[in-house]
Amino acid sequence: MMKVLTQFSLFLAGKPGLLASICRELGKTKVNIEAMTMMDAQEHGVLRLIVSDPEKARPVLRKLSVQVAETEILAVPMSNRPGAVADVLEKLSAHHVHISYAYCTASTRGGKALGAFKVGDVKKAIKVLNSKRSTNRDMKVKLRRPQVARR
Repeated sequence: MMKVLTQFSLFLAGKPGLLASICRELGKTKVNIEAMTMMDAQEHGVLRLIVSDPEKARPVLRKLSVQVAETEILAVPMSNRPGAVADVLEKLSAHHVHISYAYCTASTRGGKALGAFKVGDVKKAIKVLNSKRSTNRDMKVKLRRPQVARR
């Protein structure tokens, strides 16, 4: 089931050990990191986290003396297979839903991958992804399924 989740974005100076200390402090308070991405920029890195308990994580992150921003992201469970992300992106694109950025986990409970999407309109994205209308790619996949020979 899709969910709107809190994502923390931390703006980090390029100091050895800073990422490890953030992860350690979250671990000490029993906050699990469910998804994470790190990118570098010239002046700082941006760490994006989805955690198991945002309420418990918030004070931990604030005491670390790093700049923290919170954002709503759309978390979409997907099958862990080639093309699953493209299916979601094509459906959103076909309905003109802007995607600022995205990242995924390899798998979660039940063998599903989790896609984290920062979209321009969360309500519209949910409506689009919940709709049963097929995209062209969906139709092609259905047509390519091998036919079982009948005896």
